[in-house]
Amino acid sequence: MDRYAVLGQPVAHSLSPRIHAQFARQAGAEISYQAIEVAPANLAERLAELHAQGYRGLNLTVPHKAAGAAACVSAGAAALRAGAVNTLVRLEQGWHGENTDGPGLVQDLAGNLGVALAGRRILVLGAGGAARGIVEPLLRQAPAELVVAGRNPWKAEELAAAFKTLGPIRPCTFLALKGDRFDIVLNATSAGHRGEAPRLPAGLLAAGALAYDLNYGRAAAPFLEWAQAQGAQQRSDGLGMLVEQAAEAFALWRGLRPSTAPVLQALRSDAAG
Repeated sequence: MDRYAVLGQPVAHSLSPRIHAQFARQAGAEISYQAIEVAPANLAERLAELHAQGYRGLNLTVPHKAAGAAACVSAGAAALRAGAVNTLVRLEQGWHGENTDGPGLVQDLAGNLGVALAGRRILVLGAGGAARGIVEPLLRQAPAELVVAGRNPWKAEELAAAFKTLGPIRPCTFLALKGDRFDIVLNATSAGHRGEAPRLPAGLLAAGALAYDLNYGRAAAPFLEWAQAQGAQQRSDGLGMLVEQAAEAFALWRGLRPSTAPVLQALRSDAAG
């Protein structure tokens, strides 16, 4: 039986084992998929162990996406530019890294939610690994402008410099956003895991704006509550992105992309229940 796993800290809450089990049933495949808690200091050693044990593929979640990229023997072009990976594919000599977060996000926004990205003003909150994984796919959708904002101006500037050849991207701090208005605001910070929303100026949302948190469940609640208070016409957590990026990973491992609609519907139904 082919073995797969998701590594993170914390990771016990992860829905990835359930998602991939449903994908495997669609494909008629028998696989094992675990959630494995790994401390950052132990990541490189654990990746080597799992490779030696014959695991076929891995997913990486918070806080391992950047460190995972450094541990790979090779990586796809988008993952190299992002400096972050969330999907590892077994090679004989080690792990090959890819980043399926961006394609998963774009598919959820455009495919599942019906949100047009071309010509829109998009704001990404946060400049860490989660943000780095989504910037290139967003720029390839030809937005009018992509703004990356963070508490630390240097991280946002470094990120924007890495992607400036791909499209109109501007770095700034949260405070410097005052007076700007955006059609789409994407929260790629980890503040929700602490029960907080980023501290942002009022008035950021244009008429009809979408507010979207890359997190899902409880971690998305603080930002979505802020967005509701700011009058966001459309709000969504990142559950659809989670399912879509998982489908991209499954395709890398197994050679076929599963149907995501029934999996997402089942997860939404359970959350509502």
